Amino acid sequence: MSAKKTAAKSNVSAEELLGHYREMLMIRRFEEKAGQLYGMGLIGGFCHLYIGQEAVVVGLEAASKEGDKRVTSYRDHGHMLACGMDPKGIMAELTGREGGFSKGKGGSMHMFSKEKHFYGGHGIVAAQVPLGAGLAFSDKYKGNDNVTFAYFGDGAANQGQVYETYNMAELWSLPVVFVIENNQYAMGTSVKRSTKSPSLWERGKAYGIEGEAVDGMNVLAVKEAGERAVAHCRAGEGPYILEVKTYRYRGHSMSDPAKYRTREEVQKMREERDPIEQIRSMLLTGKLASEDDLKAIDKEIKGIVNEAAEFSKESPEPALEELWTDIYAKVEA
Repeated sequence: MSAKKTAAKSNVSAEELLGHYREMLMIRRFEEKAGQLYGMGLIGGFCHLYIGQEAVVVGLEAASKEGDKRVTSYRDHGHMLACGMDPKGIMAELTGREGGFSKGKGGSMHMFSKEKHFYGGHGIVAAQVPLGAGLAFSDKYKGNDNVTFAYFGDGAANQGQVYETYNMAELWSLPVVFVIENNQYAMGTSVKRSTKSPSLWERGKAYGIEGEAVDGMNVLAVKEAGERAVAHCRAGEGPYILEVKTYRYRGHSMSDPAKYRTREEVQKMREERDPIEQIRSMLLTGKLASEDDLKAIDKEIKGIVNEAAEFSKESPEPALEELWTDIYAKVEA
């Protein structure tokens, strides 16, 4: 379904469209700046950018409420921004500084925010999936109606712990939305060469889990599917699987030249399917915003991102003593 048709069906307001546009653009500009800082040697280790996939997390966050939780893999900066974490703290963590969310000790792949119910950033492929089910188990045990979003990719979808988790989540009717961010290539192998299944979400049928596939380049379609998924979970119907078909423009990580696909393929996606451009076009053709309005938003966002970059540069590196902190938790007897 096209973005315009989805908007008409959803009766989305200009305010909502502008909000989605702003949030996706924030992720895009932040990731572009992170790529620059990596190239300057200010970000060490691995760095996986979310450019191209912005509609996935923005759409699903629009379907969430306060108290809902999220856990994801190492391609996590977009998820942090979408759930409201401060860009300064995220960028400072990327650069290994004291002002970061993990005090400069986690880096790109290991940030957390208990306040925003963001539980990582995990470097081990698919390790976050059973953790997501555990978070959902906690909410069910407490008797609230919160939902957990457990994000993972098409590569992780072939890992065994995913299916162990499916089994337990359905057995215990856990309120967890399993979000497969299918960006087509995992680390670098096309999904067509790595799996025989025509779809990934349908694997959950073996466990009795409902789900669907959705266009992950269309933020409104993602939001609609997200609302169906969370309604299912909040009603006590157990888990739900969303296979969100998206596309990343950059390589798997900053060290990946992405030679396994053509430039023409990437350019075609940028020109015809870009999630931000779709909403931009809707705003302009529907006369819901002017070119000047959108330029002002872009200018504001660039200012926020540049401020975050400067904050990260000025924040000191953590003291050596920090190596020994936050290792054990104190538990009262």
